[in-house]
Amino acid sequence: MWLLLQTILLILLYFSLSYAFPKYSAILLYYSIIISLFFLLFSFYELGFRLAQTMAFAIDEINSNSNLLPNVTLGYTLYDNCINLGIGFRAALSLASGQEEKIILDNTCIGNPPVLGIVGDSPSAHSTAISSILGLYRVPMVSYFSTCSCLSNHQKYPSFFRTIPSDVFQVRAMIHILKHFGWTWAGLLVSDDDYGLHAARFLQSELSRSGEGCLAYFEVLPWDKDADELRRIVNVMKTSTARVVIVVRQNVTGLQWMASEAWTAAAVLQTPQLMPYLGGTLGIAIRHGEIPGLREFLFGNSHFSADLHQLHQEDLEKVDTEFLDISNLRPEYNVYKAVYAFAHSLDDMLQCVPGRGKKTKIFRWETLLYYLERVNFTTPFGDQVSFDENGDVVPIYDVMNWLWLPDGSTEVQNVGEVKRSAFKGEELILDEDKIFWNFDSRKPPRSVCSESCPSGTHMVRKKWEPKCCFDCIPCSEGKITNKSSRCLSFNMKTEFLSYHEPLGICLAATSLLGTFICAVVLGIFFYHRRTPIIRASNSELSFQLLLSLKLCFLCSLLFIGRPMMWTCQLRHAAFGISFVLCVSCILVKTMVVLAVFKASKPGGGASLKWFGAMQQRGTVLFLTAIQAAICTTWLVSSSPTPHKNTQYHNDKIVYECAVGSTVGFGVLLGYIGVLAVLSFLIAFLVRNLPDSFNEAKLITFSMLIFCAVWVAFVPVYISSPGNRADAVEVFAILASGFGLLITLFGPKCYIIIMRPELNTKRHSHFSNAINS
Repeated sequence: MWLLLQTILLILLYFSLSYAFPKYSAILLYYSIIISLFFLLFSFYELGFRLAQTMAFAIDEINSNSNLLPNVTLGYTLYDNCINLGIGFRAALSLASGQEEKIILDNTCIGNPPVLGIVGDSPSAHSTAISSILGLYRVPMVSYFSTCSCLSNHQKYPSFFRTIPSDVFQVRAMIHILKHFGWTWAGLLVSDDDYGLHAARFLQSELSRSGEGCLAYFEVLPWDKDADELRRIVNVMKTSTARVVIVVRQNVTGLQWMASEAWTAAAVLQTPQLMPYLGGTLGIAIRHGEIPGLREFLFGNSHFSADLHQLHQEDLEKVDTEFLDISNLRPEYNVYKAVYAFAHSLDDMLQCVPGRGKKTKIFRWETLLYYLERVNFTTPFGDQVSFDENGDVVPIYDVMNWLWLPDGSTEVQNVGEVKRSAFKGEELILDEDKIFWNFDSRKPPRSVCSESCPSGTHMVRKKWEPKCCFDCIPCSEGKITNKSSRCLSFNMKTEFLSYHEPLGICLAATSLLGTFICAVVLGIFFYHRRTPIIRASNSELSFQLLLSLKLCFLCSLLFIGRPMMWTCQLRHAAFGISFVLCVSCILVKTMVVLAVFKASKPGGGASLKWFGAMQQRGTVLFLTAIQAAICTTWLVSSSPTPHKNTQYHNDKIVYECAVGSTVGFGVLLGYIGVLAVLSFLIAFLVRNLPDSFNEAKLITFSMLIFCAVWVAFVPVYISSPGNRADAVEVFAILASGFGLLITLFGPKCYIIIMRPELNTKRHSHFSNAINS
């Protein structure tokens, strides 16, 4: 335990009563509270004295409270242990045996009051030694600063209690923070003493037991400040992939520090020189509290410093300022709770109802212990105080954050708490909006050795590495992963868009039907290629358009059947290129119609030279090549792959194609959409041109259907899981393909077959111009 305080608070309760024990109603019984203070020869230990004053305030407050210990007066005596276990040990024994110096009570009574209880000691080593002896006599001892988990052994230390959580809960609190932010990979630095080494062993044990994290490294900081050893430790920290370090003293940037309570409030580290490295530190701190009226009490007793002749005037002013600062009461709050624990226990003992507890006419330590074990009260700050079967108080820690302010100053702010209650168990409460993260992103870092394995793969631990470091290996055929990322064999059904199911059969048949109709239309157009209606509709682009539509219908077959690597890679590439080829032909046809109309006007003949047969072929080829480049980039950078998905159903494996890069898929669809919108806009502008065979109206209507289908496709595709997404995409391909086929070629086929009398030159005076 960090030896911030080197004092021992020894409490002896003295009280006078005329009703509690009828046998002694004619005399007064006196008990006293004894607190020892630590003074240095040439300086003053201000915090230690304030602890004593906090205890004196608590005693005065209790004596003034008519509802607590009525007709009973508490008192105290102060002792100095000089940071020496031997002195404190002898003082405790003399107090327990009644051999201490005579104490003057009031102005008339002199005697040796028996010890009611002791508050102390501060270091765990002192409390362990003293409590092991006092426990034999059942002398109650409540420590405000000893955190060693060894003191939780109530069989070995039956009379020991404490108002500060043990190191066990401190470690658990830190693990809660690690778990909250998903930090499964952390480094650990500890001091080379019992406190650091014991905490390290327990942290390793808890991480191993819970399976919620691993230590990337475990280093012990030397006391002798060996430069070579410190340099080696710093190098380990820099080369490690762990971005979170528990406990630190070296300047290494880019890391998230987590501090134990031993140095969370250490002002020596909160300097402008260290804050660039330590800013953003998250730490565990002793629970702070508010004690109403304490500052006024301290101010009334602040004249003590005038009697300290050893101090210089500037030291006196500094001590006086710090002495009156009650904004951060932590160990003082523990002292306050310890005094009240004795007071409430004594009050319960004196008000005992026959049949509900232990009643005695002679004061016995065993009796007070009985009530101390069962004490339960709430402080003015709202914290519950009670002890469990090990003598440990209901644990609660504050979570602190080191804030680095823009002006270079520092502030340690409270951002949450970790506590345990009987109803909710251990609980972490954080106000994440208040936390300062010392990173450019201003977000918590990611600190894991290996990312979680995706579905369909299992963890294989890396050799000689902690269990948090693993590779993700695909499960073999017929196996899936469970929640622990292990491959398990199941007789599970498989699901994909199959040729053997009704939906797959219907879609495949519709695709083949569209291909067949395209072939028939192509044959009709080829047979009647010299007729005016075919010549007026730009026969070469019409043939290219029919071939591209046939490819569109055929590419939908790649979406049916069990996904394999080649089908996953080819399906979207074939779809994207064939549709761009189709829409490019429509765009060029629309631009040719516009150019022919402009050429028919005076002075507009020059526009046709930009839309000759070679220019038309080149434009279609160029626009299609852009889509081919997009598909190639997508396949090379992040190719679609077959994927076995078990997230949709617990009893099914859904085979699907993972698109790889959603950006690539989005660019592919977006490029088709741009060409389609451009074709629609140009066709809309020329829809009213005078010509019986003008295709602008047909193109406008076909592009309107095309855009409507694919705009509706996007949200439906995103919300459709598994093989339904493939069915939605096939339906969109077929719907848009039939829309283009029917709107662009249906009227022409009707005229060619059903109304041949309309297929004459007098109905198309643009035909020669278009085909020139």
